[in-house]
Amino acid sequence: MSLVTLLPFIVLIGAMFLMTRSAKKKQQQAADMRNQMQPGSGVRTIGGMYATVKEVSEDTVLLDAGPGVDLLFAKNSIGAVLSDDEYNRIVHGIEHDLKSDSDTVPDDASALTDTDQPADAASSDDKPVDLGKQDAADEPSDAASAGAKKDDEPKKTDGDSDAK
Repeated sequence: MSLVTLLPFIVLIGAMFLMTRSAKKKQQQAADMRNQMQPGSGVRTIGGMYATVKEVSEDTVLLDAGPGVDLLFAKNSIGAVLSDDEYNRIVHGIEHDLKSDSDTVPDDASALTDTDQPADAASSDDKPVDLGKQDAADEPSDAASAGAKKDDEPKKTDGDSDAK
């Protein structure tokens, strides 16, 4: 056999070796992360639940998911051990000040415009627009055409007719 015929097999075996090696490395990192858990650490389970570690045993972890809620999980079900800042940001909404307060963006765009008067004052000069439905008696029209239209058209009802 020549080297050219063996080359695809060598490449395939090399790729399989590299894939298994990287998978083993990821498994080892996950095991190290789970072994570093201590009571008080914030964690995220593989199901997406955030909790605080209460107790750690060899194969299980007791998690505090809220007041009076203690849950027993397998160690393998812990997806990530979070830093204190990250856990507080996600669970309690407490942001760690990494930037100064001057860099915050306002919730509305009114603070970003350069107009001197507020939006309500600018639109106060306009006449209010009535979008409600007007009755036929309120409509301005000449009397002759209005009388002819009222007599010619059948009277509309809302479905409450006396006919049986």
